[in-house]
Amino acid sequence: MGLAIGIASWFSEAFGRDYFNPELLEIDNPALKGADLTAFESGGQLAGTYYVDIILNGQKVDSRDVRFKTDDAQRLVPCLSAGLLESYGVKTTLFPDMAHADECATLNVIPQATSEFVFSHQKLDLSIPQAALAQHARGYVAPELWDEGITAALLNYSMNGANNRSHGSSDSDSQYVNLRPGINIGPWRLRNYTTWRRDNQSGNQWDNVYSYAQRSIAPLKSQLILGDSSAPSDVFDSMPFRGGQLASDDEMLPDSLKGYAPVVRGIARTNAQVVIRQNGYVIYQSYVAAGAFEITDMYSTGGAGDLNVTIKEADGSEQNYTVPFASLPVLQREGRLKYALTGGQYRSYDGSVENTPFGQASAIYGLPWGFTLYGGTQQSAKYQSYAVGVGKNLGEIGAVSGDVTQAASQPKGQAQTQGQSWRIRYSKNIVQTGTHFAIAGYRYSTNGYYGMQEVLDSWGDSAALNNRRRNRMELTVSQTLGGRLGSLMASAVQEDYWNSPGSMRSLSASYNNAWQGISYGLTWTLSKNNPGASSSATDRQIAINVSVPLDRWMANSWANYNLNSSRNNGTTHGLGLNGMALAGNTLNWSVQQGYGSDGVGYTGSANGDYKGTYGQVTAGYGYDRNSQRLSYGLAGGIIAHADGVTFSQPLGETNVLIKAPGAAGAGVNNQRSVKTDFRGYGITSNVTPFHKNDIGLNTASLPDDVELALTSQTVIPTRGAVVRADYITSVGKRILLTLVRSGRQTVPFGAMATLQGRNGPSAIVGDDGQVYLTGMPQAGTLEVVWGSDDQQRCTADFTLPTAPGTAPVILLQSVCR
Repeated sequence: MGLAIGIASWFSEAFGRDYFNPELLEIDNPALKGADLTAFESGGQLAGTYYVDIILNGQKVDSRDVRFKTDDAQRLVPCLSAGLLESYGVKTTLFPDMAHADECATLNVIPQATSEFVFSHQKLDLSIPQAALAQHARGYVAPELWDEGITAALLNYSMNGANNRSHGSSDSDSQYVNLRPGINIGPWRLRNYTTWRRDNQSGNQWDNVYSYAQRSIAPLKSQLILGDSSAPSDVFDSMPFRGGQLASDDEMLPDSLKGYAPVVRGIARTNAQVVIRQNGYVIYQSYVAAGAFEITDMYSTGGAGDLNVTIKEADGSEQNYTVPFASLPVLQREGRLKYALTGGQYRSYDGSVENTPFGQASAIYGLPWGFTLYGGTQQSAKYQSYAVGVGKNLGEIGAVSGDVTQAASQPKGQAQTQGQSWRIRYSKNIVQTGTHFAIAGYRYSTNGYYGMQEVLDSWGDSAALNNRRRNRMELTVSQTLGGRLGSLMASAVQEDYWNSPGSMRSLSASYNNAWQGISYGLTWTLSKNNPGASSSATDRQIAINVSVPLDRWMANSWANYNLNSSRNNGTTHGLGLNGMALAGNTLNWSVQQGYGSDGVGYTGSANGDYKGTYGQVTAGYGYDRNSQRLSYGLAGGIIAHADGVTFSQPLGETNVLIKAPGAAGAGVNNQRSVKTDFRGYGITSNVTPFHKNDIGLNTASLPDDVELALTSQTVIPTRGAVVRADYITSVGKRILLTLVRSGRQTVPFGAMATLQGRNGPSAIVGDDGQVYLTGMPQAGTLEVVWGSDDQQRCTADFTLPTAPGTAPVILLQSVCR
């Protein structure tokens, strides 16, 4: 019997709670007597404010400072307001007892709701039953968390030019400036887009592409625009206007509920200038080397409409072709309404055209069974039209939409006419075969049909209605061949006209592949843009390009060869080198030498593009048998804000101002060449409006005397906002200080050390009286406390050495009195 009791007693003691006797710490540190360490006995932590990731049912919903209190079991419990929980989707109205006087919601009033603070990962896990949560879509961000940003003035600018020295003819110069100023005040965004061009033939020319005021309307999931813009092209062709527009904004939807500027591709025979127009306005101008090129960095003009591309070759010849700019079939999820209401005056690039008032309304609504119904109307004194259409998700077959527009038109100097336009569009992505039909469409217009823009343009100095469209077909398709066989891409646009025997035609096809790091491609294009012209106006080109990496000899560099053959302009060959250089690969460079037949002769070029903290600089030189060209460019962004002026690379539509005072030259994660300036301010534009964006600083790029309390911030900007990502920096020396008391005793373990005159977190003293401190001034005083008794506190003065070459962490000892 006694043996049984003894064994039971032994097992009871063996499985009892582990206990650490704090008196053991007093053996070598009598001054620690009375220190309260109960919070640490079972792995707990002190109550206070901690920056944590908030995880709700396994999904991250927020990152913020949260105040924690201790409950009766000495556990840390979060202090979260009912309003904050509601923004996370908690149905707080079902639990009236949740609200608390100190704004700390009582979470346990929700049955089975729990919270756990994982201190080692600075993570707060919330578990709340689904019955207590609103059914939000994946990726949903509550409008209450959207940040309208700070008051700021913005300027996005780009400028380029060229000096041409011709052999046997006069020299020429040309310059192009693109300015996009703006002001943000609360939810309002004021924007302007102005361009300036100058050359020897036409002199100076200013164009105001648009000026408008815009703001988000959160309850309507829409954008309000007052001023110059373009009506959407979902139902009707895009119309530039001056007036007002209220239209749905799909970016306000979560990614899981969301149903484009296109890439412009072409082939330049020589060192050429590329000019892109939309609705008559020049929206892009740049210079490219000979060979196949892609333009992917066009600034959005806020509207749609075909892009007219002009390639001005060095010998004076020009290529012209059209890139379709259209949306995919207008399918919407069941119950989703997408709309646009537009009213104002037609805004033509031709100043002689009358500013005719008009109104336009369109709506797209998702019906059950995969159907979408859409339609709208356009109304003016000279034009009236009505459209109706339907789209259908056909499952594995794809998606298709068809619509008809009935229009009554009054062109200048002609009798009123009526007609119809029929359109069908198709889209399909076949995952199994790697086939993607980006868009395939066909449109037929009867003889009496006019588009609104055609009719309103006729009311100018030139009343002729040329090239009135009859048929239009367009197709963009890509195909992955699988394995190591590469991919194919093809696009086609063709139009013919009622009053012209010719047609417009743009066709292109390309094949691309790679092997052992060597990439190669073949591109073929056909362009005909002069309706009524002879077949000789049609040009066919083929381009072959090969790129070979040279990493064995030069890091981040490639050798390339290209061949361009044109039906009308002969064949050219080019051999060159290109690569990236400098820290962070901020410099892109290329050199090329070529030779062409049909009198082209030798050609050559050298180009450089440097992306720095304060902007982007480009320079290039090219020559051929007829001329030499020196080109140059500068682009960047400027934001004036409450803390000063910050320069950067070109701005995006929505931007983040990084504020890390003293952290000069800090890099931004996943942003090449983006760094903070000499004051610790920087700008990044790689953000998505109405979504969570994590902005992180690269700690490896921080100066040795800078510490960050947090290295990442989460921002949720509205469209066009400038939001501030505010980092708490500790600028100063890093020291490992040994605190010694009288009698050579060290300050006890667990004591808290605080720098006098600084409002910030305290540091905990470790073994042997050592405390690690960051952001320390050249001299200062520490207040050290390890209990409530006056005998359990002291102060220590320190002075840092001034000798050059000081180690990153300075070792010091100080007497604490």
